[in-house]
Amino acid sequence: MAEQLTGLDRVVARADVALPNGRFGLLANQASVDRQLRPAWEVLNACYPGQLHALFSPQHGLWSEQQANMIESPHTQLGDLQLVVHSLYSETRRPSAQMLQGLDFLVIDLQDVGSRIYTFIWTMVHCMQACAELGLPVVVLDRPNPLAGTVEGPILAREFHSFVGLAPLPLKHDLTIGEVAKFVNQSLAIGADLQVIPLANWSRGQAWPETRRVWIPTSPNLPSYHSLQVYPGQVLFEGTNVSEGRGTTCPFEILGAPWIDGQVLARCLDKLIIEGVTFRPIRFLPTFDKWQGNSCGGIFLHPTDNQFQAVRTSLIIMALIADLWPNHFQWLPPPYEYEHKLPPIDILFGNDQLRTIIDQRSHPASFLATIDSLVSVGLEAWETESAKSRIYNASRRVSA
Repeated sequence: MAEQLTGLDRVVARADVALPNGRFGLLANQASVDRQLRPAWEVLNACYPGQLHALFSPQHGLWSEQQANMIESPHTQLGDLQLVVHSLYSETRRPSAQMLQGLDFLVIDLQDVGSRIYTFIWTMVHCMQACAELGLPVVVLDRPNPLAGTVEGPILAREFHSFVGLAPLPLKHDLTIGEVAKFVNQSLAIGADLQVIPLANWSRGQAWPETRRVWIPTSPNLPSYHSLQVYPGQVLFEGTNVSEGRGTTCPFEILGAPWIDGQVLARCLDKLIIEGVTFRPIRFLPTFDKWQGNSCGGIFLHPTDNQFQAVRTSLIIMALIADLWPNHFQWLPPPYEYEHKLPPIDILFGNDQLRTIIDQRSHPASFLATIDSLVSVGLEAWETESAKSRIYNASRRVSA
């Protein structure tokens, strides 16, 4: 089997593709590594001596050390290379003209997670917009979508745009970050001078374990592939008073609250027969974030096969919790990710339908009848809409 190469691996090898001449900036974090796990800034600086002149970091910082939801990263300096690191999750989420001054182009090398909610792609959008205004080309070094070729909705509605969604993507999408760049460049009419360096020997159906690459946490609360599997659905609990496991060693894989009986919840979920996942009752004690220092009852999600549907599963859990503990379950108010008016759950989900339906407090057995329409994308329409942006498909690989 041919070795899979990221965009970074390819421009470093320089066998068939290379970066342009000129001074460039690099948007990256600790997960931006080559096949030998060396940071992108080190290998690019060595391969293109004298060309790398600035670094930019997304949410959580260059080393993925900061927590989420408006916990900002400071501007710093990378001592070894004597490079300024401009934080794009600070007083600004968009690079200023001053930050980009003196650059001939911008390179973006970020590992996305395949969910519309993850802010890395929106930091990329802000960079593309800023570069388009200044006439700076953008080069995206592509990386795999670790959740392979599955899609779950809904597609973001325009009136719910925020920093967790700026373009009409499904909640769990099937594009790589390079394909997202192409999609938003067209759908948002950014007009960036964009080049995507594709992956070699990767197909859309490859899940992360098949890539044989090490998972490096892109943020503090995605420490493993298992946390990544459940993230597109479990992240919705950030809009509620139910802990999504922050402050524990298994964020997003667990959820709960002091008033939840995990055994009751697991028993009720088992009766609904949800494919691809097993639920285990637990208790846990968050060390920070929601319910810090309080013993919580809840469940652990164990995906068992490729039938697992992350978004659908979490919606069923949420509806069941609201039904079983109606006097305790609550939606959290704004602000959330710099949105100060709309409810967090609405911008997370992409519309207000989830909140409206759960507030009706219909029994989960009835809710199951509507859940498929909630998560429906209209797969054929989505594939048609995104067709011009797609570089890979399930059967064809781009070879070096």
